[in-house]
Amino acid sequence: MTDTLRPVEPALPDVALTAAGNPQKLKRSIGVVGGTLLTLSCVTPASTLFVVVPDLFSSLGTATALTIAIGSVLCIAVAFCYSELGTLIPSAGGEYAMVSTLAGRLAGWLVFVLSLLVVMIVPPVIAMGTADYLAPLVHMNSSAAGAGVMLLATLAGLLDLRANAWITGIFLVLEVIAAGVVAILGFAHSERGAGSLVSMQVSGSGGHTDTVTAMLVVSGLAIALFITQGFSTAVYLSEELENPRRNVARTVLATLAISTVIILVPVVAITMGAPDLSALTGGDISTMVTAWSNSAVGTFVSLCVALAIINAGIVMVIQNSRVLFASARDKAWPGAVNTGLSRLGRFGSPWVATLLVGIPGAALCFVNLDTLYGVTGVSVTAMYLLVAVAALLARRGHHRHTAAWRMPLWPAVPVLLIVVLAYVLTQQDAVYLLWTGGITAVATLYWAFYLRPRRATRWLVSLPEDERAA
Repeated sequence: MTDTLRPVEPALPDVALTAAGNPQKLKRSIGVVGGTLLTLSCVTPASTLFVVVPDLFSSLGTATALTIAIGSVLCIAVAFCYSELGTLIPSAGGEYAMVSTLAGRLAGWLVFVLSLLVVMIVPPVIAMGTADYLAPLVHMNSSAAGAGVMLLATLAGLLDLRANAWITGIFLVLEVIAAGVVAILGFAHSERGAGSLVSMQVSGSGGHTDTVTAMLVVSGLAIALFITQGFSTAVYLSEELENPRRNVARTVLATLAISTVIILVPVVAITMGAPDLSALTGGDISTMVTAWSNSAVGTFVSLCVALAIINAGIVMVIQNSRVLFASARDKAWPGAVNTGLSRLGRFGSPWVATLLVGIPGAALCFVNLDTLYGVTGVSVTAMYLLVAVAALLARRGHHRHTAAWRMPLWPAVPVLLIVVLAYVLTQQDAVYLLWTGGITAVATLYWAFYLRPRRATRWLVSLPEDERAA
């Protein structure tokens, strides 16, 4: 158990070697603009607004905007932790590389499992929403549409990352326009004043008005944290960002600020513009947009959302494949698996890892995933908590003198974050806690019986050569 808080010494793995004997590394090909476009696309504000936020409206009603705002404030502290750790440990492994290096191998392994759980579940869940927004043109089965989106995203993920930055950038513009249209229409048709944003009301059964309690808001924070969670993609891309010591922090913080505005402003507009509390609680944003305007505008917004979902699928496949690539390079699996996952294609992308992310994602579209939003919320909260612990340990030993972006108000920020996130976890549904706990328990057994006995040859977190020399 002492491994939990024992920092990992970077080591060279025995797979993914170049001719010179060094680990293969991804190409540094994107700057802040490209990284921000890719990261914003992973947050995918429009698909989050149209797919995830309606679930919050159904349980929180007029308190939805307040809950997202509180979650965004918490995410500032989380973003500070990611920015410092992402520049201190710039690896495609993202959270697990940061936590393994600073808080120990077991903690890093559990973060890896939590992050993998999140990134494997979210893309197919969002992809299945495509059918609803293609309905003005064609009626499709949601599972078939979601699988098609995942396969398309997989093909795009095999391309050069710079090309994907431009593709996702174009889609991002369209989804921002859609979110802007919703905001303008909502404010133009306001039915209630700004005071409604703190009225804490939700439509109950039989048309009655129920009060949203403080505990419901706290419980909803897990999903609120998930809504802007995609800013962590900047850390996964840190190995491909030019000048990561500077650009990772800029990309993380810029993405959080932009995505919060793109999501929160339309939510405020919808809350104020919904015809009545029942319509707001129902969360059918497309119907509200059509009622505020006409069918043509509703169709335009729906198609933009469909493109946003495809965009999100592309970026999530890119992100997830980098996580698997890094885990193979760091020898998390048996030798043959590590060799396969670490293979790079002609465009410099980890093609085997990309296929292993996209194809199972397509298959998951045919599985009942109704409860997985809750599991994802718990996983994101637990992952953030472990990242905050690592941030608390980021200035000990030689890390104190390593060139990196440093957060203000340290150590108060990570300490406060740990306390708040631990409390949020205690307020989650027991079923979601049990699912997440069961998965992490299985992962711990894998650690205990396979990784830990082979600690000299397995789970050796590495950094690219240029970063170790920095």
